[in-house]
Formats: sequence, C-alpha cells, structure tokens
Amino acid sequence: MKLAKIHYGWVVVLVTFLTLLVSAGVRSMPGVLIVPFQDEFGWSRGSISSVISIGILLYGLVGPFSAILLLRFGIRKMVVISLTVLGASLALTPIMNALWQFELLWGLVSGLATGMMANVLGVTVSGNWFQKRRGLVVGILTASAATGQLLFLPLLAIITVDAGWRYAMITIVAVIAVLMVIVAVWMRDHPYDLGLAPYGSTEVVKPEQIKENALLAPLIALRSALTNRTFWLLAGTFFFCGYSTNGLIGTHFIPAGHDHGIPEVTTAGMLATMGVFDLLGTTLSGWLSDRMDSRKLLFWYYSLRGLSLLFLPYALDASNPMLMIFTVFYGLDWIATVPPTVKLAAKEFGNAKAGMIFGWVAVAHQLGASIAAYGAGAMRDMLGSYNVPFISAGAACLLAAMMSLCIAKKTHVNSLDGRAV
Repeated sequence: MKLAKIHYGWVVVLVTFLTLLVSAGVRSMPGVLIVPFQDEFGWSRGSISSVISIGILLYGLVGPFSAILLLRFGIRKMVVISLTVLGASLALTPIMNALWQFELLWGLVSGLATGMMANVLGVTVSGNWFQKRRGLVVGILTASAATGQLLFLPLLAIITVDAGWRYAMITIVAVIAVLMVIVAVWMRDHPYDLGLAPYGSTEVVKPEQIKENALLAPLIALRSALTNRTFWLLAGTFFFCGYSTNGLIGTHFIPAGHDHGIPEVTTAGMLATMGVFDLLGTTLSGWLSDRMDSRKLLFWYYSLRGLSLLFLPYALDASNPMLMIFTVFYGLDWIATVPPTVKLAAKEFGNAKAGMIFGWVAVAHQLGASIAAYGAGAMRDMLGSYNVPFISAGAACLLAAMMSLCIAKKTHVNSLDGRAV
C-alpha cells in the first residue's frame, strides 16, 4: 500500500498512542519508587501510597473536563500544554526532600497533567477522525497504557537499581521533551483541518464549534446521567475495575514481590509481561466490541480477573512459575474492559456526549484505584502483607461481573461503528 493511500487519521492514532504510552509510563512509575523512597526518606508505605492515591484520583477527575477542553481548544494545543506541565513537575522531583513536595509534584501537578492525556483523549480522537473502526481504535489507544508499562517499567527499574531513582526521572523527562516535538509537528485536531473526511466517510464535515462553558458542560452532562441506571452500572463496574488494576496491581505489585524476596527488576519485568498480553487482549477486546454484546464481554473480563486475583496470594507464596501463570492470565484482561464500556456509554448517551459521560465513568474508575492505592498500602503497614487487598479485589471483580449483566440491552444503531446492534 502506498503511503498516499493511508488516511491521516492513522497518523493521529499513532501520535496519540505515543502520547498515552508516555503518560501511562509516568503513571506506572510509583510502583518502582515506593521502596527507594521508603529507604531514602524513611516515609511509610501508607504515606507514599496516600500521595499516589491523590494523583490517581485527580487523574480521573480531570477526565470529564478534558473532554470539553480538547474539543474547544484543540487536541494538539492541550496535549502540548499538558506535556509541558508534566515535564516540569518531573524535572523538579529529583530535588525534593519532603513529603509535602512529593504531594505537590506527584499528587497534584502530575495527576492533573496526565489526566489530560487519559482514555478520554483516545475517545475524542476516535470520535473526531473515525466513522468506522471506532471500537478498534479505542482498543488500540487503550492498549497504549499496557505498552507504556511494557517499555518503561523494566527500563526505569534497572536505572533505579543501578544508578538511582533520580536518573530514572531524568530519563522520562527527556522522553517527554521528544514527545512534545512529535505532537507539535504531526498532531492534528480534526480531519477538516486537512480537508479530509473522517475515516469510513466521504463527506468532509466542519467540526461543530464548542461554546459551552468548559466547567459547566461536564457538570450538566453528569446531572443528566445521574438519573440513568446504565450510568450507575457502568460507573460501579468501572469503580471495581480501577480498584483491581492500576490502584492495586499497578501500584503495589512490585512492593508485594519485594516482601516475598522477589527483586524489583523481576517484578517490573512481570508487569511488563502483563503489558504485552494486555496489549493483545485490549486490542482484541476493541475488535470484539464491534461484533459482540459488550455486556457479556464485561461479564467474562471481570470474572476472569476476579479469579486471577483470588489466585495471586498463593502464587506469591509459591514460585515464579506460578506467578508467571498469574502474570499471563491477569495481563490478558488488565484494561480490556475499556472498549466495551466506551461502546455501552456511546450507545446509551450518543456519540456527542460519549467523551464527557465516559469521563465521569472514568472518575469512578480512578476513585476505586485511589482507594486501592492508599488502602492497600495502609493495610500492608497494619497486617504485614497484601493478601487482604488482593482477595477483596478478586471478590469485587466477581460482583462487577454480575453487575455487567444487569445493564439493559438496547437495539439501535451503534454510534461507535454505525451498525445496528
């Protein structure tokens, strides 16, 4: 295929993939930093986890507002600003020496900056640039989180062990600087900017001018959603999703391995392996969400994740082969829940509001992640192990599986791919 025949939307997907990849790499760093910070500064895991918890929560809270900001001010401008703020916060981290400085740089600034580059960015890009294959695009962009973990965690763990965490921080700042150039040169807001129709369409459409107040519009969308049963079910299942993924495993898997005598580089490698399998699983999930009942997909995803988490305490106490079974099994389904959740939100609320509504659903995800990030660290300090957090997350996922089947099935045109479902 000649390059001229490739729709520019795929170039935008690639740039967005790189952006979300780096953002995910930054969000995964605390798992590598917990033990070094504990050793150098004498902070407890509960204290460090509380900062991570704030960052995760703000990362989610920005989502609904980032959806309207991306549409109103443009994807390229907002992403460049966010990368600049993120790079500045990370560049200052090596000179910190107090917990309040960590709270400011990672709890507040980093949380807000990465929140602009969360899953809502992928939903906005797919909505602007694609008439068809939206489910697949959302799956690919969601999988970027796994790829970011795959690329950055082993590298950052090795640098941290060999040279210290400050050099790991400098490395990620350099990557952000390169990414800013890529976004500034190749990112575009809408196909209309290049005189193109969205992928899968032949009509060049001028984007609608967004005039809503960037603060009020998401709140108005939330108010309309609060009376909707599907919204609460999606938000509830996504709460348990966050509780059982980045809040728990993403934050505490490396420290949990350290408690059992497993080197940080080894557990970071296992998280990277989860990333490999999640890249496959989430991309496949996007493809399946264009073709199957998303409620049933969510049922299976949450059920399998719940079973894997119930198995984890036994795997940690056994041997690395047992832990690798968990790594593969859990990794296939890490964030495979996102494409079917996005599809159900778009079906229920329409494509125009899908970004903001999914943003609020993602807030529930990050609230669950925030509670798990802090709660697991606090329980580890009190009980001496992570067994209770792991088992509670497994049970929560099984509950989420049952909730998924309670979502009402609708038969109408699917706004993600244009087919009747």
